Amino acid sequence: MIDPLIREQFPILELKQGKSPLIYLDNAATSQTPRCVLDAISYYYEQQNANIHRGAHYLSRLATEAYEQARERVASFVGADSSREIIFTSGTTASINLVAEVITSRLSPGDEILVTYDAHHSNIVPWQMLCERSGAILRPIPLREDMTLDMEAYCAMLSPKLRMLAFPAISNATGILHPIKEMIASAKSASPDCLCLLDGAQSTGHVELKLADWGCDFYAFSGHKIYSTTGTGVLWGRESLLAELPPWQGGGEMIKEVRFSGTTYNDLPYKYEAGTPDIEGNIVLARAMDFIDTLGIDKIAAHEHALMTQLCAGLESLPGMHLLGDSSQRGSLVSVLVDGVHHYDLGMLLDQMGVAVRTGHHCCQPLMQMLGVTGTTRYSVAAYNTKAEIDAAIAATARALDMLR
Repeated sequence: MIDPLIREQFPILELKQGKSPLIYLDNAATSQTPRCVLDAISYYYEQQNANIHRGAHYLSRLATEAYEQARERVASFVGADSSREIIFTSGTTASINLVAEVITSRLSPGDEILVTYDAHHSNIVPWQMLCERSGAILRPIPLREDMTLDMEAYCAMLSPKLRMLAFPAISNATGILHPIKEMIASAKSASPDCLCLLDGAQSTGHVELKLADWGCDFYAFSGHKIYSTTGTGVLWGRESLLAELPPWQGGGEMIKEVRFSGTTYNDLPYKYEAGTPDIEGNIVLARAMDFIDTLGIDKIAAHEHALMTQLCAGLESLPGMHLLGDSSQRGSLVSVLVDGVHHYDLGMLLDQMGVAVRTGHHCCQPLMQMLGVTGTTRYSVAAYNTKAEIDAAIAATARALDMLR
């Protein structure tokens, strides 16, 4: 299990909500930030702050070196073959939009894109926009009643027309872990031209990444969900594929030479990084990865699994409580519906008791429409949460439900 002393790394966890200690169970939206990352932020602005690349002066050289060292660190963290496969973005949303834009020329009218019913809006809307540009067709993969993927229906949907499969490794609305390797292998068997993008927003920092084994072509995640800062993220892509695809945005950095007669684009990864990036954010992202590796991803996964087992058992014992999804295939979050209780009302009462959870549709409106609800209440854990906090959250939920009935 994780040493509870790591909580000392997170000063924000010392806050109170009124008289109640803060119990932060909204980690699927944004995790909290440890002192090593906070210190790295201060160090950057005190010792390194300058624009990167092409600067001839001392500070620019320092910042550039730190920035490219961070890229190497990210490559190591995700298991990339080369740092050239690491594109810094503003988050998962930007990463998916980048892919959806640059593959436009590879699609023709009638080609197909598959997404899952539990996909985040950022893994639905960019593909809808791509379909509008290309004439391709977006098709949702159905789920079973237990929120697991309907593999029989999925395999029946596969065809040589498939050009993109995009889905979350772990659903941000249900917490269900999808059969990643099987899904990707089936798609590529049916259509060798199919590209596969994995939304790793809820898997990164929670489970071991196996990009080579999974067989995906792109993997996207956000910094603010893995103990770093908002506005940062990563797109990993196969180098051979990124090299042949066109740039996303035009501007500084993504060019080698600009003439009015034509522009020569830069090499990877800079071809996809136009303009001044979030220099500090990407540098400190590497420190967050150091933090995760110091704890150990296996220990984090085991710790969160124990907390989720405890949480799900406690919630299921409450009258009228319904957990979405099969708990045996769950990641580090769970969404609930309660008979006769609105998700927002439950979330507000829990907040008054010091328990921070997320309410609403979780940017998964098609899933909510399928379920016939407007939203759910979502509990999500991280490495710094404790068994005592889970007990307290379950007790607070029970009190809140008594008040609402």
